[in-house]
Amino acid sequence: MSLFYTGFQKRLLAHAAPCFVRSGQAPQIFFSAAVANTMFDRRLIQYFDWGLLLLTLLLCAVGLMTLYSAVAAGESALQKVLYFKQWVWYGVGFAAMTMCFVFDYKHMDRMAYGIYGLAVLLLGCVLLFGKLGGGSRRWLALGPVSLQPSELAKIAVIIILARYYSRRVKGEGFSLRELVPPFLLTAFPFVLIVRQPDLGTGLIIFLIAGTITLFVKIKRRSLVFLVFMTIAAIFAGSFFLKDYQKQRIMTFLNPDRDPLGAGYHIIQSKIAIGSGMITGKGLLKGTQNTLSFLPEQHTDFIFSVLAEEWGGIGASFITLLFMTLIIWGLNIAYNCRDHFGTILSVGVTAMIFWQAFINLGMVMGLMPVVGVPLPLISYGGSSILTIMVCIGILMNVSMRRFVVE
Repeated sequence: MSLFYTGFQKRLLAHAAPCFVRSGQAPQIFFSAAVANTMFDRRLIQYFDWGLLLLTLLLCAVGLMTLYSAVAAGESALQKVLYFKQWVWYGVGFAAMTMCFVFDYKHMDRMAYGIYGLAVLLLGCVLLFGKLGGGSRRWLALGPVSLQPSELAKIAVIIILARYYSRRVKGEGFSLRELVPPFLLTAFPFVLIVRQPDLGTGLIIFLIAGTITLFVKIKRRSLVFLVFMTIAAIFAGSFFLKDYQKQRIMTFLNPDRDPLGAGYHIIQSKIAIGSGMITGKGLLKGTQNTLSFLPEQHTDFIFSVLAEEWGGIGASFITLLFMTLIIWGLNIAYNCRDHFGTILSVGVTAMIFWQAFINLGMVMGLMPVVGVPLPLISYGGSSILTIMVCIGILMNVSMRRFVVE
């Protein structure tokens, strides 16, 4: 993500200047926001982002096919119910995505503190009334379904930071004093999430906030100071890690030190990916999955199932889909004509990028196992809903790229 920082970042912010109209273009292609607010604009349909919708449908189709294989290996009927529940989550996700692009995204600017407050309130409720599972308290039971508020917190942090930075963005960059409010807005939900404990989601939120902050530019002296502070914080934070978190880092450095315990997940994952070779073993023919050697095969390690059954070709295809989605999101940010929409699009794209990057690195043994799902592929209602909402926001910005105030 840092690759587009520097020159490209300057071009993006310059391109998104308010009331910006490029010279040489016909003025009639732009439509006044005042007029758009009083009547339905048919250009919203004309500018609908069919490409982004097609990408989303492709990822959902790959996710359903891979999940079908992953749960087919289980003997429990309850495990196969997960496949049908995922259909329901995709349906709910598409409904949420539609709700997100039918109204003007600029309303999110006014609702930013309300959304942020709701996310923090839900995170507090998790610590008090959350459902305990697997040694952590991450879910709120709402009747027959469970909600993971930390997923909502990712969107809330993106929106609140987009509001803050869009009103103060300037060419010379932000000073340390100006970075204190966004740091506190990010640190508060981070601390609540880490206490669940869910270090993986907490780190994703900090990476998203860091990407947005680098994008809007930091003064050079402030940047050097923050780099040293980050290194010091990582070193100091290592003393506060829980035993299982230290175990994950040690296992990442040397998986063979405990092949039947802490290193089991990553060793089986690498065996599954390697056994797929170039063309794979075929649908429902992956032995690591079918013989139940692969743990968490329907959630965090679902990419290993895909790589074993469809080989390097299938793994390359899914990676290409994610790369296209990332580039598509950056292109939407580039074509947006206001700072809030640009920063919002960069934040949403950063979230999808970091989740895909960390999950793929994790299952291939290139990063420690931190429990991050693969967007739109892994099983999980809250994760599916969050990504669909984010794609709905991208569509919203893309559909209104011709509107200037």
